[in-house]
Amino acid sequence: MSRLLSSMPRRTLSSTQLRSGVGRSSRAYAVIAQSVQASDIQDDIAKIRRDFLAVKENFVRIPDALKGIPKMNPLGIYVNKNLRLDNIQVYGFDYDYTLAHYSPNLQTLIYDLAKEYMVNEFKYPQSCLEFKYDPTFPIRGLYYDKLKGCLLKLDFFGSIEPDGCYFGRHKLSRNEIVEIYGTRHIGRDQLWGLVGLMDFFCFSEACLIADMVQHFVDAKLDFDASYIYQDVNYAIQHVHQSGLVHKGILSDPDRYIVKNGQLLRFLKMLKEKGKNLFLLTNSPYNFVDGGMRFMLEDSLGQRESWRELFDVVIAKANKPNFYTSEHPFRCYDVEKDTLAYSKVDVFLPNKIYYHGCLKSFLNVTKWKGPEVMYFGDHLFSDLRGPSKAGWRTAAIIQELESEIQIQNEDSYRFEQAKFHAIQELLGKLHATVSNGERSEEYDSLYELLNDERQKVRCTMKKMFNRSFGATFLTDTGQESAFAYNIHQYADVYTSKPENFLFYPSEAWLHVPFDIKILPHHVKVPSSLFKTP
Repeated sequence: MSRLLSSMPRRTLSSTQLRSGVGRSSRAYAVIAQSVQASDIQDDIAKIRRDFLAVKENFVRIPDALKGIPKMNPLGIYVNKNLRLDNIQVYGFDYDYTLAHYSPNLQTLIYDLAKEYMVNEFKYPQSCLEFKYDPTFPIRGLYYDKLKGCLLKLDFFGSIEPDGCYFGRHKLSRNEIVEIYGTRHIGRDQLWGLVGLMDFFCFSEACLIADMVQHFVDAKLDFDASYIYQDVNYAIQHVHQSGLVHKGILSDPDRYIVKNGQLLRFLKMLKEKGKNLFLLTNSPYNFVDGGMRFMLEDSLGQRESWRELFDVVIAKANKPNFYTSEHPFRCYDVEKDTLAYSKVDVFLPNKIYYHGCLKSFLNVTKWKGPEVMYFGDHLFSDLRGPSKAGWRTAAIIQELESEIQIQNEDSYRFEQAKFHAIQELLGKLHATVSNGERSEEYDSLYELLNDERQKVRCTMKKMFNRSFGATFLTDTGQESAFAYNIHQYADVYTSKPENFLFYPSEAWLHVPFDIKILPHHVKVPSSLFKTP
């Protein structure tokens, strides 16, 4: 019998079979299976720790392979939807922050005029006059929660950035965010209570909102967050519509307006190619005229006028209502500063027009939607309407230039590669958890990896803006909610209109074959740190 038993083949069970219960005939096998599983998990965690230590050794210097990753062009045109420039016969332009670019001093001017209006007209405390505009605080593309009073940076999918939520000037912790919102993920359907701050004038608005909220918090006064927004927004609108900002700019144009000879070269090139040009702006004519003459005075001849560059000039257009209303056009008398009463059924050369609407504009010009491309800086007021009407759209994002320059730096790409390497290891670590049970080894390694990840995130963020980081990116290198809106409403985007001079006027602009979400982003792989 003993020989018979010894001659029988022995059945050896693998750890995989033990974990799945194959061959289990008693309670002992279950105990063995649990033991083997725990041992395998600890081995996996130990291997992840070794991989991290090996990778971290390479964190001390920038890998040579990083230098081989191509740089993006800060002056490039980036394409969300394929565009053939030879099909574009009509070029339209907004004025402020599209044709005209301003120095950072303008934000301080708007901020100061608005806070003075709030004190003088809305009777805010005199101490508010001591507020100073902080250029290091806001970025474009933030959202203000009118119900809760928080200033938020959202990612592409509508989640609150963990380090991008402020109540006044106090940055909220993750626990505070969850306490207020219940979750970090707001979702696009829940954005109705939020106000998007999307154009270049929003810098002063965001800063003044935060400062006013902080004032009420410090003074321990009850306040309604929606009133703060309503008053600040009204004050910002007033200083524009009343002409206070325009007078301030034209009284000292050297301080506020950036001269631009390349702009004239671009506009003249379009005219020489037989293109039609129009200017469509919410600003009054006298302000546009003063600014254009100052910008181009070193480039225009003595007998030349900027108005000769445009087939149609429309001021005080009241965008975005221009795209949906049926408001009639009025011819503006430059000398008398009056509006004519006669019906406008043709746009005459060298004349200025006020108000109007898209429907009348298309009826008069007979320009068809797909042959028109409109340039603007405000995604909602400038580009959403034209996009829905069938025009091609070009977003002018001034800060794109500086952000690409930062993303091109080896120091930023080095941190991005580090982040991706740590993120991969964290993903592997999470996969070792079984039935929610976490060992001491797991917790120890998780804390180590997470701390390292937070350091890298903080480093990347501070390269752009100390409070909110990059405009287009989250701290993890993913796209922001602002990037989502660029993707929605801009066929192409660039830092200034004259960048089109670097491309043939008949160029076919294509979406890159390896498109991520926005084409100017480069994803630096974690494989740079892997040893052969």
